Amino acid sequence: MTALVADTSALVSLGVVTETDLDPLELCLTEYEVTVPSEVEAELAEIAAYDDRHGRGATTVQNRLTEITVESVSLDTTFPLEDGENGAVTLANEIDAALLLCDEFTQLGLIHASLADTRLVTTPTLLSIFQREGLVSTTDALSTLDEITDARSWEQNSYVQRARSLLES
Repeated sequence: MTALVADTSALVSLGVVTETDLDPLELCLTEYEVTVPSEVEAELAEIAAYDDRHGRGATTVQNRLTEITVESVSLDTTFPLEDGENGAVTLANEIDAALLLCDEFTQLGLIHASLADTRLVTTPTLLSIFQREGLVSTTDALSTLDEITDARSWEQNSYVQRARSLLES
């Protein structure tokens, strides 16, 4: 099974889906060996304390933590991102993960440059991978992307718009 390291924001994105037929968190856990740094587990607990869609998304992920490997890493104190992203990048490099799932859109260039041999993917890109591999229909992928976009306020995000255009073509 392909190794995928995820950061907190991406897992919350997968967990916020409730109104479509597709469960992207389930599909991710089925298709990949998902591993997260312990910092992501801690951030999920913080977010789950909120009574909003993000909090419910984090709770959904917390309820599936038995299916996710949690690893401790030594953080790079000079890395200019939050601990979850810092830990995810470090872990992806340490275990030579095939994929790093990360929705920290404002820092994707820095994250990409920090990865050794790991492919950086965002949640919208992951949905397009599922669609290309025939795991989901285009309609389900687009509906799920719409729900995540609404929950995460990604309406103006160019990465999301590009993923949508790839799905629609």
